[in-house]
Order: sequence, then C-alpha cells, then structure tokens
Amino acid sequence: MKIFHTICAAFMAATIASCDAHQDFPDTSMKIGDIVCTDGKIVRYEDMKIQEKTPIAVVFYVNQKEDVEGTGYAVYLNDIEPCAYSDSIGIKHDTSADLTALDGNSNTHAMRSTGTSPAAEAVFDIWEYGQSAYIPSVAQMRLLYAVRETVNPVIERCGGHPLPLDEYDCWYWTSTEVSGQETAKAWLYSTGSGAMQETPKTQAHKLRPIITMNK
Repeated sequence: MKIFHTICAAFMAATIASCDAHQDFPDTSMKIGDIVCTDGKIVRYEDMKIQEKTPIAVVFYVNQKEDVEGTGYAVYLNDIEPCAYSDSIGIKHDTSADLTALDGNSNTHAMRSTGTSPAAEAVFDIWEYGQSAYIPSVAQMRLLYAVRETVNPVIERCGGHPLPLDEYDCWYWTSTEVSGQETAKAWLYSTGSGAMQETPKTQAHKLRPIITMNK
C-alpha cells in the first residue's frame, strides 16, 4: 500500500509540473506597425518577408471601442497625387463635418455620390485586392499623426513613402467639410505639426488613403 501511495504522489507531482510548464504561443493579436498584404492577411513585417507577401498598408490604430466600426485602421504606403476635393465651389458633399467623428469611409462615399469630387474618384480608382480605401476624416488623421514616428519606419521598410514631417510638404486633404462652410471649404491636415487649415475645395492637395480592418 505504501508503494501505491508513493506512485500516486509521484504521478500527481508530474501532472502538476506539466501543467505549470511554460509554453510559447505565437502572438496573433494585431499591433500598430503590422502589415496589411495584398491577399488581405495582416502579419508582422518579418512574417511578410518570410512568406513573400506583398505589402499594401501599415496598421496605425487598433480599435478597443465597441461603438467604433472595425478592428483598426491601416494607412496606405504611398500618397495619391494632388487633386481637388471638389471640381467647383458651391457644392455640399454631405459629410458629417464633425471634427471628432471617425467617419472617413462614409464621408468619402458621400463625396463620390455627388459625381463632383476628383479626390473621392482618385481613391476609388486604387481599390484593389478587396481593400476599400478612403480619405480619412480629421479625427482619423489625428490618430495617424499621433503614431507617425512609429509607423513611418515601417512604411519605409515596405518600400513606401513615409508621411512627411517638414512644414512645406505635409498637408493632406481630409474628407471632413468645414461646418457652416460646407459648400466652399474642407479641412487640410498637417502631418508635420498636427495643425488644421480650412481650405477652398477646388485647391489641389495630396491624399493618403486609409482602410478599415475587420479582422
């Protein structure tokens, strides 16, 4: 009987030890700096290289809020060349004009529906690989600005153009119209300083598209 108890105690000790043993599991949670690839997969930079995937965008925001659409945002690797928000003054493009709204996607669709927005058309023209690009709202540009120094090196490693930080080449269209002046102006946003500037819609400025992930 003593031998039986000894064997049982040894078995229990081994079982407990095996449960407590450290095991490494891959971290699959999405992080800022992850790569969105042309096949829709979101991977670490090192995995992208190993798996020989083609990058298209870099994650700059991971969503923790239930009332916000999607699981995060990613910024495209390159700019769209300067173009006008609108082809004429006097047109309201029916964006929310809300400086706190993360609504660039619905704004861009509203802009395109008028048939008068070169900027919206330019973004729709680059839709590929199932990625629905759009012009970020002011609030989404603020999120991107906050992590630009983290995201820029990843963009560069992927062969893209980092967001400019100097004061002369840093202004981008947002999709947010200026409240009270919707028929005439929309907001530009500076990736150099985080400043905003209300601007006539017919002026040509750069775009940096983003996408919403639903991983």
